[in-house]
Amino acid sequence: MSKKIYEYIEISDLKDMLNKTKKIYGDEIAYKIRCGEKSYKTYSHEEIRDMVDALGTALIDIGLKDKRIAVIGDNCMEWELAYLSVVCGTGTVVPLDKSLPEKELESLIERSEVEAIFYQDKNEEYVKKIKLLENNKLKHLISMDKLQNEEGVYSQAELIEKGKKLIDEGDRNFLDAKIDAEKMSIMLFTSGTTSASKVVALSHKNICSNLMAIGSILNVQRGDVVLSVLPIHHVFECTVGFLFSLYKGAQTVFCDGLRHIASNLKEYKVSVMACVPGIYERILGMVSKKFAKEGTLDELLKQEVLNENCSMEEKREIYKDIHEMFGGKLKTLICGAAALDPKIERKYRQLGFPLVQGYGLTETSPVVGVGTELEYRTGSIGKAVPGVEVKIEDANNEGIGELLVKGPSVMLGYYKNEEATKDALQDGWFHTGDLAQIDDDGYIFIRGRKKSVIVLKNGKNIFPEEIENLVNKIEGVKESFIFGKQLSDDQNDIKINCKIVFDRPVIKDVYKVISDEDINNVLSDKIKEINRAMPPYKAIRGLLFTEDPLIKTSTNKIKRQENLDAIKKFEL
Repeated sequence: MSKKIYEYIEISDLKDMLNKTKKIYGDEIAYKIRCGEKSYKTYSHEEIRDMVDALGTALIDIGLKDKRIAVIGDNCMEWELAYLSVVCGTGTVVPLDKSLPEKELESLIERSEVEAIFYQDKNEEYVKKIKLLENNKLKHLISMDKLQNEEGVYSQAELIEKGKKLIDEGDRNFLDAKIDAEKMSIMLFTSGTTSASKVVALSHKNICSNLMAIGSILNVQRGDVVLSVLPIHHVFECTVGFLFSLYKGAQTVFCDGLRHIASNLKEYKVSVMACVPGIYERILGMVSKKFAKEGTLDELLKQEVLNENCSMEEKREIYKDIHEMFGGKLKTLICGAAALDPKIERKYRQLGFPLVQGYGLTETSPVVGVGTELEYRTGSIGKAVPGVEVKIEDANNEGIGELLVKGPSVMLGYYKNEEATKDALQDGWFHTGDLAQIDDDGYIFIRGRKKSVIVLKNGKNIFPEEIENLVNKIEGVKESFIFGKQLSDDQNDIKINCKIVFDRPVIKDVYKVISDEDINNVLSDKIKEINRAMPPYKAIRGLLFTEDPLIKTSTNKIKRQENLDAIKKFEL
């Protein structure tokens, strides 16, 4: 378990968090919002908490006390206000994925039994259609964009003004609302098809225990600037980005899009960011391109002798030009949602960027483990955060087994799914479905998904993610998918196959080939090189080539079963 490094505020629930931090950080900037190319509007922590109180008061006034209310849309202050106004005294909040097709959204609204939904105007057409259907309870539509109420649609801005007047007139229904920190207050849908997705039931206690845990070990303080990038409906961004920023008195700024990450980092002088591996790889690519005239990034790193005792401050000074590319303030970088290539991790730290890996799940609110300034090991997701226990079940002779988690951040269960809850929660331990090792010092190393492991005829276990990391390093490969294919009537006669998504322009530039046949031959030769460096049982025996992206979740995780189903369908 990680050692606590920083002071943190004891909180019992999210309402308690807002009230306590309002007194401490009230005058600090909570949000800086772009209004034009070079103009911004700022909101203090006190103003934000007053707006939450006003909006919550208005929601109760229109009959939404103890109701379920959904929120869908891009990352923005209005989304965060909506979430807090629901969960801190009105009812149960249901964050929804903005990228869902209309049919799936319709199903989730029905399953969660929401009676109101906050949305952005670009979602209005299908949200209005869904409201007219008879198979759901949706009654109230609340626009996060409109400045005034319209027929059949409330304006969030106008509700806030209404709530302020109600409070001035003595309405304390929201202000005095009691929070049961142990009951379900947040409903989150797991990734998957509509029918297969489960609803994770989380409480205030779940979320707040995680905020306090990471608050005691991550270097985020008042005055820091946090860039919001990942989809906010996902618990990783919601807890580690949005709620954590408010809890620590930091300032939130919103990314203008993936193409603008580097410019946003510099423009806002961002100090804290939580992202997925692909984004960190993209940023490192920008560094490589910028300094290409001086040689490759590897050559640049070798120009200075950096021993193990060299501090991050010294590295930042050595590579000052690189730090200035991104505003010169980056001090806490967290990578989650998927495994980061250790080589990428090392390069960031060599350059003086303290990048650490974290790990968590929706069911654990989410952070289970994360590296810290004091406790860090390349390739590891750190030690378990304070208050969380971990152990390995059914370990093999290499110490790899399923990772189990226990602690106050573990979910209440899956809503209306007793069977799945019993499978996942046994004797207080949550079965993550992830395979891991824990070394003698307590550092956790994630090795892959239990369900994705390929078992060969000789009993050997293949972890697809391990081989995919190797394939993805080939120039011209965007992404890859490793799967087992049965070659005979013997169900155990399985060989490793790989689906490769290639980048035609890059391949043309690097290998000087154009035709599909030549591209396939070049990439096949590269796979042979990988095979020669691996034990024979791990060798890739079959290849598929495509330019179509793999099927993934909104946080860029590969949906293994759906990709496998697509391959089988194609081969029929």
